[in-house]
Amino acid sequence: MRAAFIEQLGPPQNIRFGEVPSPVPGPTDVLVDVIAVSANPVDTFVRSGVFRTPVEFPFVVGRDLVGTVAAAGPGAPGFAVGDRVWCNSLGHGGRQGAAAEQAVVAADRLYHLPEGVDEDEAVATVHPAATAYLGLFTHGALRAGETVLVAGAAGNVGSALVVLAAAAGARVVATARAEDAEYCRALGAAEVLDYRDPELPARLAAACPGGVDLHLDTSGSNDLAAAVELLAPRGRIVLLAGARSAPVLPAGRLYMKDGSVRGFVISHATTAELAEAAAAINRALPTGKLRPRALTRLPLSATADVHRALENGELNGRRVVLRPDL
Repeated sequence: MRAAFIEQLGPPQNIRFGEVPSPVPGPTDVLVDVIAVSANPVDTFVRSGVFRTPVEFPFVVGRDLVGTVAAAGPGAPGFAVGDRVWCNSLGHGGRQGAAAEQAVVAADRLYHLPEGVDEDEAVATVHPAATAYLGLFTHGALRAGETVLVAGAAGNVGSALVVLAAAAGARVVATARAEDAEYCRALGAAEVLDYRDPELPARLAAACPGGVDLHLDTSGSNDLAAAVELLAPRGRIVLLAGARSAPVLPAGRLYMKDGSVRGFVISHATTAELAEAAAAINRALPTGKLRPRALTRLPLSATADVHRALENGELNGRRVVLRPDL
């Protein structure tokens, strides 16, 4: 089969597109004919070696896919040939990736795609949406009625954070560019503030008079001094980006508020946590709100170019979907 793969860790130019052996499913696996895959920053971390994880060469890159079931093992109940399915946890932990004409997926990492949902829009959504769900609920313990601050709300993860938090009954205060304010309000944000405003700290304090119960910054800047100052009693800060950030933590102020700081990496999520996120994503996808803002479709052979664009910051919020049939 054709795939985008590497034979050693390194820069985007290490990605080749060509023939590799077809995958062979085990008894608890599902063989999937791939319709579409997406490209995520985390894919570049694995390919480059920034995120260390077991890989077997030749290594097919890519984490997310949407496809149809080609065959299901006897230990993979609930899947039948022709079912539309998705996965967002291939390409790390010893698993081969998604950027191929076919992929093997363990049954406990594969989910049905709701009827009527576009395959390309879904595959572009499931990874940032799962990150958002885990940040809000698994690690952030969000409850209805709480105030959530989403910094960088117009981005891929940020927009999913807004949609899921608002749907859960939280009051969402968002920061974004002024030109993105209407978009963030349409997603469910109650307040949208310009992150470039020099008066932002004062405006945030005014918008959150009772403090922030849950603080999430998708930019990875992780200004903990400002975040702790905004926290409500027993507020939580969840770190979900900024692997190289090294902020100063005002520990005394944090503990006097009974506050907490917690980080998470989606690659460490358990199959049970991913399945819980998938169920929430499948409930939200048919509503049409959980979708990419801008989408580009390219052939699977363009994988190296897309990785290069991701690393150079050239996509500007656009999601790229790679298709074997183009």
